[in-house]
Amino acid sequence: MVVAPLTLSSLALATLLVAALPFLIYRRLRRPLALKPRDAIVGIAVFALFAMVIERALNDYVLHGNEATATFLSHPLAFVAYGALVAGVCEEVGRFIGMRLLLRRAAARPANAASAPRADDGPGLTYGLGHGGAEAWMVGVLVQVQWILFAVFENRGQLDDYLSNLPSDSVMRIHLILAGLTPQTAGIFALERVAALVFQIGLSVLMWRGVRAGWRAILPLAIVLHALVDVPAALFQAQLVPLAAVDAVYAVAAVLVAGLLLRSFRRAAVAT
Repeated sequence: MVVAPLTLSSLALATLLVAALPFLIYRRLRRPLALKPRDAIVGIAVFALFAMVIERALNDYVLHGNEATATFLSHPLAFVAYGALVAGVCEEVGRFIGMRLLLRRAAARPANAASAPRADDGPGLTYGLGHGGAEAWMVGVLVQVQWILFAVFENRGQLDDYLSNLPSDSVMRIHLILAGLTPQTAGIFALERVAALVFQIGLSVLMWRGVRAGWRAILPLAIVLHALVDVPAALFQAQLVPLAAVDAVYAVAAVLVAGLLLRSFRRAAVAT
């Protein structure tokens, strides 16, 4: 079987778009909003630690290492509730800690320091680009690059040799996935990753506002909102709703969140 050239080029273009988008947004807004790379670096570090290490280790134990919890979470609704909540708790606790560190560092500087951050949402936006950009790369781009390589080897008839260290059923599963790839698959990938980036920026701006204002309820609120964002994806993983419905919800929600963010930062740019 061969992956069509149109499908392969669509996957490559979608991957390039997702990879470049966080950098393009940062470059476009860096000067108007006085964005600082340090805030993005904190976001990258928090996502890597709390989502890629802590959350994955917890999921591995709860879903596979502990027989009691694995049996309980085999029920679709229990899995949906757990999947949405664990992502919200891990990422938002990490986001809260990262924001507190940024705020303390800013407060420790002299009030008239030239490098002190402005009292606006710029740090939240930059942190969100780091956190969401790290997610786009680690969860999206790197995985998609691997599938593109699989498709290239498939077209050359070299995939079986390349995957010779895998069990035969795993290799067959990869063949079947490659056979099902279409240009629409690339569009779905781009939609999901762009929507995820928008949500991460929105949650980061919200958390920054709450931490800066000393609002104690900001962490539980962010956890609930993050969990709600993850519910559609968890429902699809549990095979309770179709992918088209999930993508439609994410597309509409991302447009609304992006509109609110654009309106907020446009006002900030005009005010300065």
